[in-house]
Amino acid sequence: MTITSEQHELIHHVESNVDAAFTWDYERSRDSLVRLYEKAKTSQWNVTTDLPWETDVDPEKVAAELSMGTTARFQTLGELPGSPVRHFGDKEWLRVGVEIQNSLLSQFLHGEQGALLCTARIVETVPWIDAKYYAATQVMDEARHVEVFARYLDEKLSSQYRINPNLKSLLDDILGDPRWDITYLGMQIMVEGLALAAFGLMRHITTEPLLQQLLRYVMSDEARHVAFGVLSLQEFYAGLSHAELRERQEFAFDAACRLQQRFMQGEVWERMDIDPLAIKKLLDDNPTPEQQMFQSMLFSKIVPNVKKLGLLDAADGWLRERFTEIGVIQFEDWIDTGEEYAALDEVAKDRAAV
Repeated sequence: MTITSEQHELIHHVESNVDAAFTWDYERSRDSLVRLYEKAKTSQWNVTTDLPWETDVDPEKVAAELSMGTTARFQTLGELPGSPVRHFGDKEWLRVGVEIQNSLLSQFLHGEQGALLCTARIVETVPWIDAKYYAATQVMDEARHVEVFARYLDEKLSSQYRINPNLKSLLDDILGDPRWDITYLGMQIMVEGLALAAFGLMRHITTEPLLQQLLRYVMSDEARHVAFGVLSLQEFYAGLSHAELRERQEFAFDAACRLQQRFMQGEVWERMDIDPLAIKKLLDDNPTPEQQMFQSMLFSKIVPNVKKLGLLDAADGWLRERFTEIGVIQFEDWIDTGEEYAALDEVAKDRAAV
């Protein structure tokens, strides 16, 4: 079969030299992972049959709702002297809302494929049988998430976006690193943790019933996934040296910064024929309360989970200082997902009510 140049652009390879780990120890010795695995087996849902796909969706109405939490943080930039969006009126801002909505859901889609590959990697590399069992259930979860976001974008919204460069580079680094715990830290704690917060914010804002239920089910899965990362890495990180922990802290902070940049929506401004660097400079020079609140809330799941792993105060508190500098340390005592996932298991609740 001949592969065209266009197909080449749709297929992205990441080189990695990873050792597969067999274990001949089949004893179920990690009770917390056993419970998580049992929960996962009873919480599966079907994209085709469990969601109301007959729902009519108005992309502009959805965008208008989401503008309260997404577009609003950019609209005040239009009032600044020399702003490239100073000429925008209601029509242009509505289009920005539609494009941001499509971009956000597209990046969720791409991130879920990253999670699909990472979790398959965890099955292969993690040395504990209980973790292999649970990770195998997450592979199915992630395939379902890719399916559901792709279908919603294709059937209900107007367009898709290619992967954001910041997200793409982070996924490349996670998959390119041969250390199994970095796959956990990068995907389960950082990417999935931020996604869980973003899903929660979007679900709180939108009244579109299909999107609400879709996000509700995905959040149920994601909470278990983040809990899986927390429960697994706690044991491993307890045995690492000061230098090894600092490496993980630096990786986590770099990942946080790149994930934060992902929400600058550079790809949206390019589609609107606006220089994304000019928008970024305006935001940096004129931080708005809406932008600051939006960016900080994205860390509401990451910071408490990193603290539970011991990374916040390890290595002389280096990561605590960094999170303090970017204004997100206030989330350190929020509930961590290792304790929260059962409360978010909406699928199991629905089935119990039937």
